[in-house]
Amino acid sequence: MKMNELNDKTVPELQAKSRELRQEKFNLLLQKATSQLENPARLKTLRRDIARVETQLSKLRRQPAKS
Repeated sequence: MKMNELNDKTVPELQAKSRELRQEKFNLLLQKATSQLENPARLKTLRRDIARVETQLSKLRRQPAKS
C-alpha cells in the first residue's frame, strides 16, 4: 500500500482499514505461534501498512486544528 492511495480516503475509511489490517496481523501472529505461517514477510508489510494508515489518520486529525 502506498501513501498516495491513502491520501484521498476519509477518517472513517482509514479507521476501518486500520481495524482490518490489525485483524489480519492478529491472525498471522496466531498462525506464527502454531507454526502455520506460510509467508513471514507479510507481517513486516502489515506492520508498515498499519503505520502508514495511522500516520495519515493523525495528519487528518491535526489538519482542522491548524485552520
